[in-house]
Amino acid sequence: MTTQTATPAPATAVKPPLRIFLTILHLAGVGALGGAIFGMLGGLLGTGLGLLFVAGVGLVLLVGLVYALYGLGWFEVARVGALYRASITPLRPQRRDRPGFGGWLRSLGRQAIDPRMWRAVANFAISAVLGFIVLRLAWSVVWSIIISFAPLTAADAVMGPFGGGGIPVAWAPLVGILGIAASVVGMIGLALLHRTLSLAIVVRSKETELTERVRTSTAQREGAVRAADVERTRIERDLHDGVQPRLVSVGMTLGLAQQKIDSDPETAKELINEAHTSTKAAITELRQLARGIHASVLDDRGLDAALSALAGRSHIPVHLDVRMDPSTGSGTQRPGREAEAAVYFSIAESLTNAAKHSRASEARVIVRLREGNTLWARVEDNGIGGAQVQPGGGLDGIANRILAAGGTFRLDSPQGGPTSLEVNVPCAS
Repeated sequence: MTTQTATPAPATAVKPPLRIFLTILHLAGVGALGGAIFGMLGGLLGTGLGLLFVAGVGLVLLVGLVYALYGLGWFEVARVGALYRASITPLRPQRRDRPGFGGWLRSLGRQAIDPRMWRAVANFAISAVLGFIVLRLAWSVVWSIIISFAPLTAADAVMGPFGGGGIPVAWAPLVGILGIAASVVGMIGLALLHRTLSLAIVVRSKETELTERVRTSTAQREGAVRAADVERTRIERDLHDGVQPRLVSVGMTLGLAQQKIDSDPETAKELINEAHTSTKAAITELRQLARGIHASVLDDRGLDAALSALAGRSHIPVHLDVRMDPSTGSGTQRPGREAEAAVYFSIAESLTNAAKHSRASEARVIVRLREGNTLWARVEDNGIGGAQVQPGGGLDGIANRILAAGGTFRLDSPQGGPTSLEVNVPCAS
């Protein structure tokens, strides 16, 4: 089995001279903007530290600094990948491992020490230094061209392309030609140096890539195991608390009817009718339980139809807004089965919790198939809020199921409401 690594692809679409020219333009742009960008970041850091204990203003600035560094790192990774046609995984923000403010704070801390983000920022800083030198060399080219025509003027001496004392006019054309050659060679050398350093710093090594894949796979496997355990517990609870007592009651009722069938036929008939009604109710409960394990309509007609049926069975009114085409907002595009199932059961469990615990009078479900082949859903209700993820509970089952599918989960439920739950699940390619 072969493993693809994040190594730069051969530059077949762009010829080497054009690639070097594009690199020089990149360096010139970064060199022109780099000083201002790092000046603003330094000012943000200094102001944040200075106002750290002033009504929390400093904390807000430092949080903004973390996000600004992430944005700069994201830009640098995208820039290097596009410039060199390198297979680089985009820089992504750190995921929340738990809902609420605590989960956000933990993800912010991990983002602040993310080594990949800092490598990208460091590469941008190096590129800014190289870009400043490129700008200086570009000006030397221009000045070398100018002094090459110095004999046509009345001046006795001119300044050299790299500074220094005056150069006699008679030597100006030769110095200008040498200055042009030296400056162009210098810019080409800096472009090649930038390519070597950028691909070494920004592109992750094979070991790092494999470690990240193993970590992600381990987290997904643990989430799948926990989700299966929570689901098994739910099924056992529903059977024990619902269907099992009803079937026991049916058996006892039929036993009484059997005893009275000769002595009191009318009473036996009533008991049999009662058992028949209880049997039909048990069958209904079993169907609902089976639907909770797997919704067949999800495979037959897709997520939109399955959610419509789910909203129709809900004990509270549900406003449903499903758009499965990321480009037009309408259509029949289908995401992967695993993504559909994860989102469907997340919405189903959320609506069940809203009906049981939140005292909500209505709920809203929004589903989108976003660009990048990601299925996003949001469930809102106007209940009393205060929902929390409890081990073995319904929200814990949602979190684990979404994690197993490689997605993200966010719960926002302040006391007094409202409650909102968002899930993001990547679709199978």
